[in-house]
Amino acid sequence: MESLIILGTGIAGLTAAIYAARANLTPLVLSGPEDGGQLTLTTDVENFPGFPEGVKGPELINLCKQQAERFGTRFQLGLCTKIEKKESQHNQKNHYFVIEIDGEKKIETKTVIIATGASARWLGLPSEQKYKGRGVTTCATCDGAFFKGKEVAVIGGGDSAMEESLFLTKFASKVTIIHRKEEFRASKIMQERVFKNEKIKVVWNSEVAEILGDGKKVTAIKLKNTATNQLTDFRCDGVFLAIGHFPNTSFLKDFIDLDEKEYLKADKMMHTNINGIFAAGDVQDIRFRQAITASGSGCMAAMEAEKYLAHQEE
Repeated sequence: MESLIILGTGIAGLTAAIYAARANLTPLVLSGPEDGGQLTLTTDVENFPGFPEGVKGPELINLCKQQAERFGTRFQLGLCTKIEKKESQHNQKNHYFVIEIDGEKKIETKTVIIATGASARWLGLPSEQKYKGRGVTTCATCDGAFFKGKEVAVIGGGDSAMEESLFLTKFASKVTIIHRKEEFRASKIMQERVFKNEKIKVVWNSEVAEILGDGKKVTAIKLKNTATNQLTDFRCDGVFLAIGHFPNTSFLKDFIDLDEKEYLKADKMMHTNINGIFAAGDVQDIRFRQAITASGSGCMAAMEAEKYLAHQEE
C-alpha cells in the first residue's frame, strides 16, 4: 500500500511531491492527459520567484519534476477515474483509499492529494490551437506584460472578461472586448469600470470564427456577426480568452464535497471533508489561479498529509 498518491503533475502536484518526498513518504504521482498542467501552455513565466529573467512554463515544470525525483518521487502515467474509501480490517479507526486508474488498474493508498487542476474553456477552433502561446492565451495576469503597446482582444462577457480587460489596460494600447450578445452578464460594478476606461472598446453581437496569423503569431481575428452572419477581419496582436474555467473533478462527483461550480471544497489547511484526502492548486482555487499560489497550496497539502500519516501511526 502506498503512503501517498498525488493526482496531477502541475505546479501544485509537483510541489506537493517535493515536500512529501523530502519527508520520506516516497509519493507516487499520477499524471493525467494534461501532463504538466496549464504551465506547459505558457511560453514565458515572469512572476515566479527565483527567475529574474523569466522561465519557460514547460522548463519550470521539468525542473520541479527533476527536483521531486531527486528526493524519491515516482511518476506513473494514468488517469484517476474513481476513488473509493475502504475501512481498515486491522484498525477500525483508520481507513484507506483505492485509486482506480483508467477504469482498470487499482492501487491502495493511505492518503491522497488531489491536484488535478482546472482547464480553461476554449473556442474549439483549429487555428486557436495553432496560435496557442503565440498570441492566444487564457491568462491576462500571466501573459499581459508581453503585449505592451499592442492591441488585444478579450473574448467573453462575464466578470472574468471585465477583470482581464481592465488588467490588460496596464500594458496594451487598446483593449477590445468581443461579446456574442448585446449586453454583458458581468456584475454592474465591473461593467461600469470597463465602460469608464478609455482604453477599452466593445464589439457587440460578434463571435470569433477564426484566428488569423502569419504562421508565427496572431495578426487578426475573423469575426462573425451573430445577427447578420457577416464576416469581418479585426486586427489585433493578441487574443485573451475569458470564457471561464472548469475544474477537473468529474471523477469525484458523489464522493467528496464540491461547490456549486464543481470546484473541490477545501479549508485553509487544504483538508477536504474526507480525512486523508487533501486538495491543492486550481482544482480548489476559483479566485487566484496563479503558479505561486498553486505551489504554496501543494506545500501545505503535503505537510498536512505528513501530519495525518504520523497521527495514524501513533
